Amino acid sequence: MARPHWVPEGTDQDTPNVARVYDCYLGGSHNFAVDRELARKAIATWPDLPLIMRANRAFLRRAVQYLAQEGITRFLDIGSGIPTFGAVHEVAREIRPDARVVYVDIDPVAVQHSRLILEDDPLCEVVQADMRDPEALLKQPAVAELLRPRERVAVLLVAVLHFVQDEEDPGRIVRVLHDAVPPGSALVLSHASREARPDVVEEHQDLYKRTPMPLTMRSREEIVALFEGFEPVEPGVVYLPEWRPERPEAVGPHPELMAGLAGVGRRL
Repeated sequence: MARPHWVPEGTDQDTPNVARVYDCYLGGSHNFAVDRELARKAIATWPDLPLIMRANRAFLRRAVQYLAQEGITRFLDIGSGIPTFGAVHEVAREIRPDARVVYVDIDPVAVQHSRLILEDDPLCEVVQADMRDPEALLKQPAVAELLRPRERVAVLLVAVLHFVQDEEDPGRIVRVLHDAVPPGSALVLSHASREARPDVVEEHQDLYKRTPMPLTMRSREEIVALFEGFEPVEPGVVYLPEWRPERPEAVGPHPELMAGLAGVGRRL
């Protein structure tokens, strides 16, 4: 089979990848059979997973809209995956046509395809970097250029820190990013919670051990602690559908079943 043009030469097509599995959940086409198989097994264990991923995507949209309305025009999307329909730059530019976005991902397929999508967009850059080394990430030319004017920046860590293991210290990553942006900047964060479906946590984490980035679902206290140095915007750290819903009925009777906590914080 010919290698698709969006797949960089030498890409491992035999090991599932978290960015491509996420693309499967969203109904995308930039994934391999091995990614679809892992997604299938995960959904068999937890049938609501596609709904959860869409709820996470909807939170991202609402958070970006809110920050654009607050006047932020610079966005650093770390762990961005593939910026398909409803990507940060599209949402932000509905309100701020001059919005600049730097997308960062570790997966070469996500980076390659993102560059193809955005090659004619002068206000977007795509960087391949590992968030577990935030100092090196911040030295990337496109990232340094985004931060150079010392204007307010929105740092997006959406559904990504649960792929950082405890020994890799996700809190330190956030602290380094906090110190790199000026006061008034924002943190947008969502994270898989252990508390919604404790009956499937271990089995779900075991599935992701097959990928290069295993999953660590955390408690509410651990997730709230990641906002250290940021003042939470109302309504605080809540389940995905509860963060500034567009309609009250969109929350539903059991928002905790969406299994992710999310919030936006202002840099103090």
